[in-house]
Amino acid sequence: MPFKLKVYHSPDSDDAFMFYGISEGLLKDPSLEVSCELMDIQSLNEKALKGEIDCTAISFHAYAHCFRDYHILAQGASFGDGYGPRLIASTPVRLEDLKGRKVAMPGALTTATLAFRMLGIDCEEIMVPFDRIMDEVREGRADAGLLIHEGQLTYAADGFHLVLDLGEWWKERTGLPLPLGGNVIKKNLDPCVLKGFPLLFRRSIEYSLDNREKALAYAKQFGRGLTWEDADRFVDMYVNKWTRGYGETGKLAVGRFLDEAFGMGLIPEKAEPSFLD
Repeated sequence: MPFKLKVYHSPDSDDAFMFYGISEGLLKDPSLEVSCELMDIQSLNEKALKGEIDCTAISFHAYAHCFRDYHILAQGASFGDGYGPRLIASTPVRLEDLKGRKVAMPGALTTATLAFRMLGIDCEEIMVPFDRIMDEVREGRADAGLLIHEGQLTYAADGFHLVLDLGEWWKERTGLPLPLGGNVIKKNLDPCVLKGFPLLFRRSIEYSLDNREKALAYAKQFGRGLTWEDADRFVDMYVNKWTRGYGETGKLAVGRFLDEAFGMGLIPEKAEPSFLD
């Protein structure tokens, strides 16, 4: 009997693109019966911290709280290489102007929130669903907002002003890409799963890259109104060479980010990433 493995990922076009071959039943492993379930990233982060899911997409911020239980899969990472979550406002403001003001954040455990906290801005954080960030700013309930997912591409067309690109800030600060999220799997699963699923996931990513138009057509339905061009651009941003494999630079970036967060007292302990190569 094949091992039944439920895999979780976010309902976003880049994740959907990576999982196209698996989700559509185009790629299989005879030793595994894989099903995919979609859930927003903050909910996935919370479930991983409780150990409720075996294999999932996760923010590196959340991974710092559950690194003892999960391996990081060698493929599937999302890095912002000189770009990333974007802090926006309805009028032009400087970063220092946000002191004491309200900033809408896309979830307490998201990497975007942790990267923002590294800036040391003494503001009031308001946690709201990521797809409500622009509404919170537009309607005056927040003075600024931190955008993840497709909002990074559409904010200017929606009338907002860029305060800071966190990926650009991190690159200038460290020379490294900003590690946003990856895919993890429980360390205590059967060895056949720990061997078989990573290979299947790697095949799925490569299959999508080799069949880009079909995979993009599938992924676009998760783009929340993105045009074909913007969906293509968004996938390009977060399904790239880092998705194929971390390499030494990617691993260094993850370690550096988590070490700096710990040094600033933003995570409770020094995380030791475990990469399942």
